[in-house]
Amino acid sequence: MAAPWEDVLRDEPAIQEAASVAVDAALLEGVLMRTEGEPNASDVVNYAPFTLLPSAVPTVLFEQAYAVQQDFNLLVDAISQNKEFLEDTLASTIKVDDFTAQLFRIHVQVLEEGLAQSVFLGINRSDYMFDCGVDGTPALKQIEINTIAASFGGLTSRTAAVHGQVLKMLGKSKEASRLLPNNPSKGLALGIAKAWELYGSQSAVVMFLVEEVQRNIFDQRCVENELWNRNIRVIRKRFRDVFEKGSLDDAKRLYMDGQEVAVVYYREGYVPKNYDQQNWEARLLLERSRAVKCPDIATQLAGTKKVQQELSRPGTLERLLPGRTEAVTRIRATFAGLYSLDVGEEGDKIAAMAIADPDQFVLKPQREGGGNNLYGEELRQVLEKIRDSPERTSYILMDKIKPQPAINYLLRAHSPLQVSECISELGIFGVYVRQGKEMVMNKAAGHLLRTKAIEHADGGVAAGVAVLDTPYLV
Repeated sequence: MAAPWEDVLRDEPAIQEAASVAVDAALLEGVLMRTEGEPNASDVVNYAPFTLLPSAVPTVLFEQAYAVQQDFNLLVDAISQNKEFLEDTLASTIKVDDFTAQLFRIHVQVLEEGLAQSVFLGINRSDYMFDCGVDGTPALKQIEINTIAASFGGLTSRTAAVHGQVLKMLGKSKEASRLLPNNPSKGLALGIAKAWELYGSQSAVVMFLVEEVQRNIFDQRCVENELWNRNIRVIRKRFRDVFEKGSLDDAKRLYMDGQEVAVVYYREGYVPKNYDQQNWEARLLLERSRAVKCPDIATQLAGTKKVQQELSRPGTLERLLPGRTEAVTRIRATFAGLYSLDVGEEGDKIAAMAIADPDQFVLKPQREGGGNNLYGEELRQVLEKIRDSPERTSYILMDKIKPQPAINYLLRAHSPLQVSECISELGIFGVYVRQGKEMVMNKAAGHLLRTKAIEHADGGVAAGVAVLDTPYLV
C-alpha cells in the first residue's frame, strides 16, 4: 500500500525544502489554528499540523467508506427517534455515568413536554482505520461515529491544495493531479442552509454554539463563510450567553439578544467539562425550543460508545432499519469486534479475556474528543480495578485494529522535522435533513484523513496528536 514517493523520502535536502514550501502553502491556503498561548485571539496564528506528503489509501476501501455513509445517516436518524432502544441500551450506562444520565434526563423531559422541533439536521463523521488481518489484506473497520461537533471539515477542505503544491515541487505533477477535490465545509453548510430554509423565517439566524477556548476557530469560519455567502446570518455564542440572554416565546421560538434562532450548530457540549449547572440549564432551554438543533440531544445519545456496541449484536440493525437488507450488510461489514462489559456472566468472561490478553483490545469510555481510550498495560490495570464493580459498564471493549504503518513527516509548529512511522484514520462526513417523517437530504459531504505516529495510541488533531492529511488513492 505504498505511495509512489518512497524515493523522495530518502532525499533529505529535497525534504527540507519541501517542508518550507509546505508550511508557506498551508498559511496561504488558510490551514490555520490559533496558538496555545493566545487561544481566543487571531493576532498570532500558526498552521494547523499536517503531513508533508499525502498518505496512500486503498481505493476500494475509500469507496466503501463513501458508499456506506448514507446508510449510517439513516441509522443514526432511526436511533434518535427510537426512545425504547435508547432507554434499553443506555440503562446500565446511566446508572454509573453522570454525564450520559444528565443528557438522557433532558431527552426524556423534552419528549414528555412534546417536541417543538419539526426539522432535524444531522452532521456526523464516521471514522475508520484500515485493518491488516491475518492474511495482510486491508479491511475497512469503523472506530466510531461522531454525532456532535464533528470537526475539521473546514481545514481539510484546504489541505489537498497544500499537498498538491508539495508534490509538484518534488517533481510529482502527475500524482498531484490525482488528488481528489474535497470540500466538506460546503457540504456541511448546505445541510445547515436547508434546515434554516425549512425552519421558515428569512430573518432568523444560525447560531454556532462555541467553546470558551476557540483555537480551532478557522475550521468553523470555513463553514460560517459558506453560510454568509448564501446570505444566511451567523452568530457565535457560548452556553453562558444562552443562559444569560436566551429565551423562548409562547410558540417555543428561541431568541438570542432579540434575534430569532433557526438553527443551533453545536461545536461544544460533547464532554462533561463543557457543563456546569448553568450550562445544563442552557442546554435544556435549547432542547425545548423549536430551533433545529445539530444535533438534538437524542442524536448525541445515538453516538455514544454503548450504542455502538449494541449495534454490533445480531438482529439489532435489522430491528432499527427494517426492510433495508443491503444497508444492514454494508454497515455490518465495517464493524470491528465490540463487547459489552455489563454486569453478569457474559461481561465477566469478556473482562477476563481482556485482562489475559490486553494487547488485542481497546477499552473505550463514553467520551468524545480523543485521548480517552485505554490500551495494553493501562487497559489491564483499569479493568482489574473495576472488574467486580458496576463502574465497568461505563466502558465498552473493542478489538484493536492493526493497520500497516507507512513513513511520512509530520509538520508541527516549533517542532523539528523528523521522519515517523505513521498510521491513518479516514473520516467521512455525513449530512442529513428530515422534516417530520420525510428525509429531504441524505448525503456524504466529504472526507477527512488524519495521521499520527504509531507511538501515539489515541487522540485527534484538536487533542494534539494526529495531523491533517490527504488521501492518495492506490
